Amino acid sequence: MQLYSTSYQRASSLSEAVSLLKEADDGQFIAGGQTLIAALKQRLAQPSDLIDLRHLPELKGISVDGRNVTIGAGVTHADVASSAALRAVCPALCHLASLIGDPHVRHMGTIGGSVANDDPAADYPAAMLGLGATIVTDHRSIAADDFFVGLFETALEPGEIITGVTFTAPEKAGYAKFPNPASRYAMTGVFVAQSGGEVRVAVTGAGSEGVFRHGGLEAALASNWSPQSVDGVEIETASLMADMHCTAEYRANLIKVMAKRAVQAS
Repeated sequence: MQLYSTSYQRASSLSEAVSLLKEADDGQFIAGGQTLIAALKQRLAQPSDLIDLRHLPELKGISVDGRNVTIGAGVTHADVASSAALRAVCPALCHLASLIGDPHVRHMGTIGGSVANDDPAADYPAAMLGLGATIVTDHRSIAADDFFVGLFETALEPGEIITGVTFTAPEKAGYAKFPNPASRYAMTGVFVAQSGGEVRVAVTGAGSEGVFRHGGLEAALASNWSPQSVDGVEIETASLMADMHCTAEYRANLIKVMAKRAVQAS
């Protein structure tokens, strides 16, 4: 299938990318393109200009200072998965990145693109919520709890660019997902993290409104960080997704199973 006619421009700096977008009739940023290119092929998007952010130096690099981590928005999933510095403080995030798609997707897709797209079955949104991360843009810093608004919807303003994500590595963390066998997207994925007395549990692939935190699981694991603590938690189905792949009830069970596996892996 042919794409719509569009103009491709590779920005050499963040400021140039902003200028190119302002000059375009209906421009759109592109990083790894793993979502946008598919949308173009299906004619679900028709931007007049594609402004490529992939090679911007401002969006590159992984920095680990003690337990404080900064990851540039242009860092690929493969680079996150293979980072020795990141693995030393937060192996759960490296593991999560290694589960995304296939090798092609992992070498092209970027953490910033995934977070900005906020696919309800993507892995990174669960990590950002579970880690209590901060999403940094060219204008401001946004707590993950405030960033993810709904299905494919974030707090980003038009033209705002994610430049990176930051977080303090937790004492314990784990991630487990039940992947769709074809796409490798999470039919249900759970990210758990413990820092001191605080526990965060984020669920992706299961919510009808996208990624979400589960208070019941957080309370249970704060009381006793063990897989057995998950057993007594009730998972309501009213807000869970039901689709061609499985029912809301099945996803409720998957949340428990994946939560247990994530705790075991931490």
